[in-house]
Amino acid sequence: MKKSALQKARAAYQPKLPYALKGAVKAVEGKPTQSVANQEEIKALFPNTYGLPEITFEKNPNPQLGQPINVGVILSGGQAPGGHNVICGLFDGLKKINKGSKLYGFLMGPGGLVDHDYKELTADIIDEYRNTGGFDMIGSGRTKLEKKEQFDKGLEILKELGITALVIIGGDDSNTNAAVLAEYYKQIGAGVQVIGVPKTIDGDLKNNLIETSFGFDTATKVYSEVIGNIQRDCNSSKKYWHFIKLMGRSASHIALECALQCQPNVCIISEEVEAKDQTLDDVVEYIANIVANRADEGLNFGTVLIPEGLIEFIPAIKRLIAELNDLLAANADEFAALSPAEQREWVLSHLSEENAKAYASLPEGVARQLTLDRDPHGNVQVSLIETEKLLSEMVGRKLAQMKEEGKYKGKFAAMHHFFGYEGRCAAPSNFDADYCYALGFNASCLIRAGVTGYMSSVRDLCKRAEQWVAGGIPITMMMNMERRHGEMKPVIQKALVDLNGRPFLKFASKRDKWAKETCYVYPGPIQYFGPAEVCDQPSLTLQYEQLDK
Repeated sequence: MKKSALQKARAAYQPKLPYALKGAVKAVEGKPTQSVANQEEIKALFPNTYGLPEITFEKNPNPQLGQPINVGVILSGGQAPGGHNVICGLFDGLKKINKGSKLYGFLMGPGGLVDHDYKELTADIIDEYRNTGGFDMIGSGRTKLEKKEQFDKGLEILKELGITALVIIGGDDSNTNAAVLAEYYKQIGAGVQVIGVPKTIDGDLKNNLIETSFGFDTATKVYSEVIGNIQRDCNSSKKYWHFIKLMGRSASHIALECALQCQPNVCIISEEVEAKDQTLDDVVEYIANIVANRADEGLNFGTVLIPEGLIEFIPAIKRLIAELNDLLAANADEFAALSPAEQREWVLSHLSEENAKAYASLPEGVARQLTLDRDPHGNVQVSLIETEKLLSEMVGRKLAQMKEEGKYKGKFAAMHHFFGYEGRCAAPSNFDADYCYALGFNASCLIRAGVTGYMSSVRDLCKRAEQWVAGGIPITMMMNMERRHGEMKPVIQKALVDLNGRPFLKFASKRDKWAKETCYVYPGPIQYFGPAEVCDQPSLTLQYEQLDK
């Protein structure tokens, strides 16, 4: 693999480890846990892995050489910066336990386990990928591990390779699958541990003990750099309104963090839209009024940040999507056999009166996008809905109406952007390089501790990396029951933006000023080299959340 000068310099970076993981470690059990909701249902579904205690690692004054361990690792779902460092940390941790330990990577995601497609990850392979972005070391995929036949097929290759632990690096759905797999292998006495690692740039896989998912820090810094560049251009030409859609299907953490970093004129927070029971027209009117007020000051330009999943949070649209999900899950073949024109009429005739009215009110293109193929988890693929264009078009119409009424005298020209893939495979920031390496190394410690159904947890992340606290929590602790594909299923509860939390309140206290004035911040590129106060800072979201620590 040919490397750029940056890659060569970056390869030499040595991630920092929490002090507790630097020598021999011992596992200290904390309090028993319970799921965040639906305790009886979750307990009944996970009788062997429910209620387990939290674990914290401490220095072990009586170190002992461990036995060699064969471990498998899977990258599951969309890419996130730092995934390679998780694998590198896991590899180094296993070799520290015993040099005879082996690590096998299952290729192209969970499907590699089922299809017995794998390769042994040796030191020369690992060293090629230290501190790099992407998931190309072993690839990733979105195959769901949820059927007994898959579990049994995977167990065949695990037994053949002598693998006694499997690490699944993924988001909330992937780690839900990890919990189900751990429960099944425990139930049948398979002798295979399953450990999860929290990954998603969306930032919605977290709680008190999983303070952030890896990749969020890097992705938001990459997006903030580009938003800053756009704002600088915007403030130079002074003639365009830029509508910028940002990744985040089920939560607005990315949009909020980028707003805190860049101070745009408008940032819509989906959770607030839902809490206030706002309609699509309410959102349009809010943006249009800001455009008009800035025009009164001679400022016919600005930036608008829009979360990818906004449409799903508008209450009327959310109710529509919920009914559509059940309707299409139950009648998939019948619906697929119809022409696009027939599909629209079929949907209208099968929806409740309220939801049929909402469906009919949407632009035809958007309405059709709500009925397109679901993702593997049964969700609308909201990234396919061009919300940024929908909003700018509706704002343009609203402004034209306001002009006729004498309430607006400015000029409105819109530009559109969607930042998603640009941030998913970036070389990890120092924070993510350290955090991911620690998560992987920590996973090896959980394996040696003999636990299963746990997620690797590294916390106190606003302190120096050496002071981070390492351990693990039962995945069942994060679960509740939700409707998927028309059925109630156990899943990890997504962490949404807390409207009473400090990050949002900080944003809310400033947004009126940002709306009226041009207060743009230009963060610049990720700083890999230089003073720690520039290079090693965690996201503003984390810093505001942990002000008291």
